Amino acid sequence: MITEERVRIVAEYVAASIPTEIVLGLGSGTTAVAVVQALARRKAQEPTFTFTGVATSVSTANLATSLGFQIRDLSDVDFIDLGFDGADEIDPHLNVVKGKGAALLYEKLVACVCRDYWIVSTDEKVVDKLGTRMPLPVEVIPYGWVHTAKRLKALGLTPKLRELDGVPVKTDAGNVILDCGHDPGVEIIAIHSQIKATTGVVEHGIFPGLAKCAFVVDPDGVVRELRPEPTFCAERPHSIP
Repeated sequence: MITEERVRIVAEYVAASIPTEIVLGLGSGTTAVAVVQALARRKAQEPTFTFTGVATSVSTANLATSLGFQIRDLSDVDFIDLGFDGADEIDPHLNVVKGKGAALLYEKLVACVCRDYWIVSTDEKVVDKLGTRMPLPVEVIPYGWVHTAKRLKALGLTPKLRELDGVPVKTDAGNVILDCGHDPGVEIIAIHSQIKATTGVVEHGIFPGLAKCAFVVDPDGVVRELRPEPTFCAERPHSIP
């Protein structure tokens, strides 16, 4: 089964599981977009279904608005009942790495306000330890980023400025991303506080202890709900409507 079909399956699963009339945190990236689109399909079939959305990126806000959903600014809500987002890596404790889509700062700001927080993903993102599949994204201010990179290097990281066609990638907040590999033996989860405390760093892509559940779909279209130190439940195959 191709990745796009799997993403749609898990998106439909999650969209069907979201309660109505809540404040809902809307993630960013391909999988989160698929969930927002699935929510629109649900609303078309279930007109009474509604929510107030808080978006983690301009692109997600624009999509949700175009689909008829109400979007509010994060500062205008006291809390978010439930948030969902994709992930680039998921460990057995449901610590995750995010930031491949360069929205990690706003994603974490929303995640930290969520009473419940779900990760939605394909199962190849599940890893034994973080830092296995990709470098760690670290969002830094553009001014003096070279020196910030040197400070991160002193922690055992190997930062590289993220560029597209030779131009630094900018986040919605106007910052840049350093994609940080790491020296052998460095456990990035163990130094996440040191990374955050580095002068020039705005945020890193490690989301420790925030996710309460992860919904992952395997190559056969089977969706599993993972809990920390993982417990698998509600396993059943799905077909695309």
